[in-house]
Amino acid sequence: MTARQTIQNWVAEADRSEGRRAAKPATADPSLTAPERDELVRLRRENRQLKVERDILSLATAWFAKETGVLP
Repeated sequence: MTARQTIQNWVAEADRSEGRRAAKPATADPSLTAPERDELVRLRRENRQLKVERDILSLATAWFAKETGVLP
């Protein structure tokens, strides 16, 4: 690979990351921009955390219901 091609690849990747250029035409869905990837990672992490918290609350609710004798 030549220096020219390397620079062109860097510019193309930067353009894709910033949303100025779509992914390669052969790809069915365009790649995400860097901010979109960051947001997706953040949202997936938040979703996992919320599921853990929901499970904990569900178990706590069941425990309290059992302890107080009030079962729904």
